[in-house]
Amino acid sequence: MTDAQETAADVSLRTTGGGPPDDGGSAAAEAPIPLLEPREGIPPVIADEDSLAEVIAAFAAGSGPVAVDAERASGYRYGQRAYLVQLRRAGAGTALIDPVACPDLSGLGEALSGVEWVLHAATQDLPCLREIGMVPSRLFDTELAGRIAGYPRVGLGAMVEGVLGFVLEKGHSAVDWSTRPLPEPWLRYAALDVELLVDLRDALEKELDRQGKLEWALQEFDAIASAPPAEPRKDPWRRTSGMHKVRRRRQLAVVRELWEARDRIAQRRDVSPGKVLSDAAIVEAALALPVNVHALAALNGFGHRMGRRQLEQWQAAVDRARALAEVQLPQPGQPLTGPPPPRAWADKDPAAAARLSAARAAVSALAESLNIPQENLITPDTVRRVCWEPPGVVSAESVASALAGHGARAWQVEQVTPVLVAALSA
Repeated sequence: MTDAQETAADVSLRTTGGGPPDDGGSAAAEAPIPLLEPREGIPPVIADEDSLAEVIAAFAAGSGPVAVDAERASGYRYGQRAYLVQLRRAGAGTALIDPVACPDLSGLGEALSGVEWVLHAATQDLPCLREIGMVPSRLFDTELAGRIAGYPRVGLGAMVEGVLGFVLEKGHSAVDWSTRPLPEPWLRYAALDVELLVDLRDALEKELDRQGKLEWALQEFDAIASAPPAEPRKDPWRRTSGMHKVRRRRQLAVVRELWEARDRIAQRRDVSPGKVLSDAAIVEAALALPVNVHALAALNGFGHRMGRRQLEQWQAAVDRARALAEVQLPQPGQPLTGPPPPRAWADKDPAAAARLSAARAAVSALAESLNIPQENLITPDTVRRVCWEPPGVVSAESVASALAGHGARAWQVEQVTPVLVAALSA
């Protein structure tokens, strides 16, 4: 008997008629059932090595896929570390682990090596799980599965309700998970997040198989599991919100100096950078180029609540930018590693612009016919690159090779190649 069936007692597992709402399925006739308590109650938080060893043994002895989730403290703490890890597996039940008290979970990761991990929106959690030694060799992403299956809403709550017929409470998703001790309602929420994840996986696997898309999804999951850690972002200060207003190189230097000073302080204090100084304040200072603390204090974001010492440290950053020689100032834009922005194509290469227009229309029509989001069928960046520098001789073989060279999976190459060949040949 599945977790979902046991949770609902005598109520059978309900789906939307075997398919997503837009694919001929009928909505569940009964009202969805609120899921209020984990089946075995809220498990104790694992916060010592002896208890962790027991959990590792239990999960190693369990059977079937393991549901995995992690809670971060985005907006409260510096970085994206995990502050709670939740797991559930048949034969082992649910475990809640405190990765602050148990920062090395590599033993658990090794015990689950070769086991399929079920995550929702896996790419969000994998980086913080990797930091504590948990790296899956196989996974099933229920959010991505929902996209490929054509569900219009793919958040965990929406998927559990639409596919399984249960309502998850989502009131604690944005709380400060670095809080200790964690309140009981938060722990209940965390345990429920993995309660039905394997059931959701099983239902989605059946639906993908029914649509003939299961192999597509499996290729996507393999690509996520085998992807190396992301490279550190170059010039992360350029992602400051409101940067489009900053055009002069001296102003860009102010953004860079303030961003880097803020980042050092946030890291030292272990708080979210936005709690140290807002992006809006950084942009205000860059545009104004204040000459002293008095002028800085008059700007939005540097008001009367900010102490003199804080103002002086921000003004020092501005002064550093003002003192830079011209050759030390940042360039207005990042070096391009691919095609120029599409808005510039008509002037730079009208033929390429025409190819892109035809390709976008063809890919959009194909995505609609397959009931899959366009960006999941093929990334827009891949389409741009192929259209900007098409093969010398356009053929099914050359276009397929170009797509694969840009990282497209085999199923994407198979589906997209014919429409791109037609668009590039038009």
